[in-house]
Amino acid sequence: MSLEAGRMFDRIRGPSEGGGVPRAHQTGATVLTLTNHAQDAVRALTQDPQAPESAGLRIASSSEGLELMIVAEPLPGDALIDDDGARVFVEPQAASLLNEQTLDAQVEGDQVNFFLAAPGEISEPDFDDD
Repeated sequence: MSLEAGRMFDRIRGPSEGGGVPRAHQTGATVLTLTNHAQDAVRALTQDPQAPESAGLRIASSSEGLELMIVAEPLPGDALIDDDGARVFVEPQAASLLNEQTLDAQVEGDQVNFFLAAPGEISEPDFDDD
């Protein structure tokens, strides 16, 4: 499954209009892990100078599968994953699909492709032994 995230910043505000979301490793029932590539990609997308400090990658269910978007903060009910500064918000309906899955990413130029990695198929960095 290939997932793509754009650089659009939705100004979604929750009940705590001015405040950020408390930093926690993971809240909610979702057990989604991120590879190092996915962490790097999420941080690169959310640390844009125009993005608020609480920005994260939101994964939500849609009629065509899963939708990824950069948002200012999670919506009420979203599970929060904060993996070394890579913030991912998972909508409750998507959480059941992503339970015990691994999110990976591949960067090609200025395009980031997110995908769910099967166990044993997680991408590893390329090292030159020269």
